[in-house]
Amino acid sequence: MVTTEKGSISIHTENIFPIIKKFLYSDHEIFLRELVSNATDASQKIKSLSGLGEYTGELGDLEITVKLDKEAKTITISDKGIGMTADEIKKYINQIAFSGAKEFLETYKEQTTEQIIGQFGLGFYSAFMVASQVEIITKSHKDEPAARWICDGSTEFEITAADKTERGTDIILHVAADSEEFLDEYRLEGILKKYCRFMPLPIKIGETHINATEPLYTKSPRSLEDKDYLDFYQALYPYAEEPLFWIHLNVDYPFNLTGILYFPKVKNEMEMNKHKVQLYSKQVFITDELKDVMPEFLTLLHGVIDSPDIPLNVSRSYLQADKNVKQLSDYIMRKVADKLNELFKESREAYEKKWEAIGLFVKYGYISEPKFEERAKDILLVKNTEGKYFSTTEYTEFVQAAQTDKNNKVVFLYANEPKKQDFYVSNAKAKGYDVLEFEKNPVDDYFVRHLGMKLENVVIRSVDSATADKLIEQEIKIESILSDDEVTKLKDGVRTTLNLGENEVLTEAMSPTDMPIQVVEDEMFRQFAHMMPNAGGNGFNFTKVVVNTNHPLATKFLANQEANADAVWQAYDLALLSLNKLDGERLTSFIKRSLSLIS
Repeated sequence: MVTTEKGSISIHTENIFPIIKKFLYSDHEIFLRELVSNATDASQKIKSLSGLGEYTGELGDLEITVKLDKEAKTITISDKGIGMTADEIKKYINQIAFSGAKEFLETYKEQTTEQIIGQFGLGFYSAFMVASQVEIITKSHKDEPAARWICDGSTEFEITAADKTERGTDIILHVAADSEEFLDEYRLEGILKKYCRFMPLPIKIGETHINATEPLYTKSPRSLEDKDYLDFYQALYPYAEEPLFWIHLNVDYPFNLTGILYFPKVKNEMEMNKHKVQLYSKQVFITDELKDVMPEFLTLLHGVIDSPDIPLNVSRSYLQADKNVKQLSDYIMRKVADKLNELFKESREAYEKKWEAIGLFVKYGYISEPKFEERAKDILLVKNTEGKYFSTTEYTEFVQAAQTDKNNKVVFLYANEPKKQDFYVSNAKAKGYDVLEFEKNPVDDYFVRHLGMKLENVVIRSVDSATADKLIEQEIKIESILSDDEVTKLKDGVRTTLNLGENEVLTEAMSPTDMPIQVVEDEMFRQFAHMMPNAGGNGFNFTKVVVNTNHPLATKFLANQEANADAVWQAYDLALLSLNKLDGERLTSFIKRSLSLIS
């Protein structure tokens, strides 16, 4: 018989302690960030108590030092903060996950203005990721004896008296054999500069001062000049080009956020520009990978954001998505859009000059984030092959008269390789059409399709997607001089002669003075190719050969296909040559055939 019973689950520290010290932190270098953060908290606490009149002694120099002793294989982190008594060691160190920082904040939350970093009470145990033994030698700000605590990473510890006379704490790590990579001053200096470069109290290793205790983003924008922002950017990214402009963030509702976001010159190599926004929490570096909690296009910005309200995981190694993160994302996106609109309104000419550098960023945001799309739609520019910029509304009005088709749709024509597509661009311009210029990259590929879906009564197509007469369908139609049967025979004959597939040859009635054969890329197939970039290697051919049924060669070919086969090949290769698609053996054959036909 089973009886009803209630009780408490027993957690044994010998089971949980190895988990905390081995698996809580994914990167072992984090130990230095955690211990320096604890030292900073201890120093901030004594400043708070001094300000409240609860500590009347001299504060002195609150610098935090990191010392390396290679011979002894120790790393020592020292502060001149609040210190601990033997009883406080038992309370804060021996009770895992009891946060002294959290307790202090709860006690003095209405009175202290100093920034306390810790919240989970687990950071100290990161020391055992790299140390076989850890010592604490500490002297409290209270009139009590100094104490020494020592532990080898098991659940056993020892507390004894110490002869320390100055207020503060020394954490001494006896570095384990498998972590001797940290017995290198340059390695430690690099870790400190990565995580602690903006901590609010001075940090020193050897003779090197690590941090700026009042980074630029914590200051009032009114007190700063352009040079200050540029110098700060240079310190963050020593080898980068100067940014185009920046946004200074400073908000305290509905969350606290400070920071400076810079607009770099965004180029096609987007991956090289990503992950340059550094996230801090209370001036402690957290991560530069924000793609999981911020819109992808915002990761192209550079700079620093700092918020104590961003929810972090227990190890403070990454963010946890919640409403604060979403609010942060929306706020930054709004500020970015507002800044761009401000620049556009202040000086259209200056904005256009910056477009080459920021256009990719704006288009990326436009196609990927609906909220940004709405705010950016009026400052989104397109450029034609003459180098003139338009908003989409302006461009619609600019081409409406000449480029409205029989269905009353305005047709935007574009080229993404104008030099290679010069044949098509020239033909379109000869008919009085204007041609836009886009880049040949994934963002512009999607941007073109996105515009086509978003703009009302607008059709967008590549300038090489059809012959000039068919780019914009009009009511006027050129009639073929051939019968339907002759057109079918012509199509089949050309396909057989050129060894092309069933659907690769089209016929069209054009002017007799137009080329006998042209090559186009159907817009539907083009978009299919963009969505399935590997399709070209699977037997698909997106190029279409268009035969002019009204050209004299068509009539000659129908009369005697065998005698005019070389002329058809010549016309086909000429079409490819005009597109810079003919080289190697094909080009040699073309030249030989030309000489033969002339003779």
